[in-house]
Amino acid sequence: MRTNSPTVAKQRGMAVISALLIAAVVAVIAGGMLTRQTLFTRSLEAEQLRIQGTARLQGGLQLSRQLLSDARQRDPLTRFGQPWANPIVMPGSNLVDTPFEGQLEDEQGKFNLRNLVANERVDQEQVRAFERLCDQLGVAATVRARIVERVIAAYPRVLNPELADKAPVSNSFDSGRDTSPDASNAPLAPTRPMLRTLQDLRGVKGVTEALLETLAPYVTILPTNTWLNGNTASASVLAAYVPGLSLQRAQALVRERDGGHWFINRGDFVNRLRMPELEMTSVKVGITSDWFRLRGQARSGQRRVEIDALLQRSQDRLPQVIWSRVGV
Repeated sequence: MRTNSPTVAKQRGMAVISALLIAAVVAVIAGGMLTRQTLFTRSLEAEQLRIQGTARLQGGLQLSRQLLSDARQRDPLTRFGQPWANPIVMPGSNLVDTPFEGQLEDEQGKFNLRNLVANERVDQEQVRAFERLCDQLGVAATVRARIVERVIAAYPRVLNPELADKAPVSNSFDSGRDTSPDASNAPLAPTRPMLRTLQDLRGVKGVTEALLETLAPYVTILPTNTWLNGNTASASVLAAYVPGLSLQRAQALVRERDGGHWFINRGDFVNRLRMPELEMTSVKVGITSDWFRLRGQARSGQRRVEIDALLQRSQDRLPQVIWSRVGV
């Protein structure tokens, strides 16, 4: 057969096309395998960074707990200037690698919304204190009232505390039914979910992210009733908390306090108020704290993992982690 015949030329052309098709298929397959391998590698690297970041967050959390424990052992007061109040930084090997950096906040230096309900009763004095604080911060009265209503609905409370307090103690069995002799004294069950943080107020009409950012430095929600720490509270919170205390006088007290003249006990705080008409028993301001908030992050390269945790400090052991949230 002649090599330059049309048949031979056609066969050669088909062979070339087949070779090109096979090469193209192989290239596509190889490209797909390379892409999958790249995705797998990136996924593995991301998982390794996540695990590494979580481990670093745990290291920062343990360091924070130790700082709080050491501070209690060294000083009976909870105040600024102690190591826990400084930024927490665990340096890395280079500028883009930070094992952990964070900040502890004294939550008892803020107004605790949980205090609006105490002993299954609405604490009207605390409600008025919150109203005074909202007036300072420019929170509308209607929004303030909705926040109070939402907080109260989250906890058990006696409907008629005056009647409940005057009612004689009954030895009869309370069946839990409406017809039980003690039914009128039984606290109402919560009608709304319990609140853990200020972010849980986002469902309240009129509460915006901007408003939550305004409240955050001054207001908190803790699992239990607490006293205010006069050594860490801001002037705005002190002025709202103490009836009759002006903001200007509170600011002067804070300047004196932060200059090194810490309140050494409740009596010292009341005396320095210079308000002789004020009853000491009505001022629920102390000089120590048990509740703290940790906000921090671990960073490796371009990846960052954040932590937000609530810590409770006790007398004889490391602070407990009440809750924590980890996110990217």
